[in-house]
Amino acid sequence: MQISWWQRWWSRIADVPVVRASSPFNEELTVVIRNGRFQLCTANAIYSYGDLYDNFSQTFAQLDWELLEGTEVLLLGLGLGSIPYMLERKFDKRFHYTAVEIDPVIVQLAETYVLPDLESKVLVYQADAEIYAATCMETFDLICMDVFQDDQVPERFESAAFLLQLKKCLSASGVLLFNRLATTLADRSRSLEYFEKVFLEVFPKGIRLDTGGNYVLISDGSALKKKSV
Repeated sequence: MQISWWQRWWSRIADVPVVRASSPFNEELTVVIRNGRFQLCTANAIYSYGDLYDNFSQTFAQLDWELLEGTEVLLLGLGLGSIPYMLERKFDKRFHYTAVEIDPVIVQLAETYVLPDLESKVLVYQADAEIYAATCMETFDLICMDVFQDDQVPERFESAAFLLQLKKCLSASGVLLFNRLATTLADRSRSLEYFEKVFLEVFPKGIRLDTGGNYVLISDGSALKKKSV
């Protein structure tokens, strides 16, 4: 759905309400237009914000895209489709996306407000990301793990067994990006412990990227651009 000129203009002054909804998975879902982008929020978290979804935007800016050999991208957690939106509009990438989202209302919102305006193909499955990973027979060149229940990663997605399933879904040169909260001291402590005790056990070359309020865990640090000395 295209944002009109007056909505785009006014949204730089105040949020433009679009819709409020609820689902069996999210008691409160709110879509507004902010700074000319559709934003999806729950009571305590931002699920989607166009190319201003900074945790992934900052990460994509640091990836060495020349090392990405294929075009198959797996999205675990869809939101309104911020990841394909920003990769297409901000980074000029054309990939083929498989998106897994358990919440049917979020799927409907994404298919209403963002996905129809993309050139990239986005195949959406309304499914549980854990079950999808366990049964997936395909491999992907980029996996973006962005599953939250409000402002928490559900505990079942924090196990080494789940990471091993994601590792199985990666192509030979594929990269996993795992979004974690790092807003409060408790968030940072928990995410750091997870990174050191669980993530690195499965991905020994992994690194942790601090995006300010979030950590993005990357399966292989060599996927980032080399910094000039």
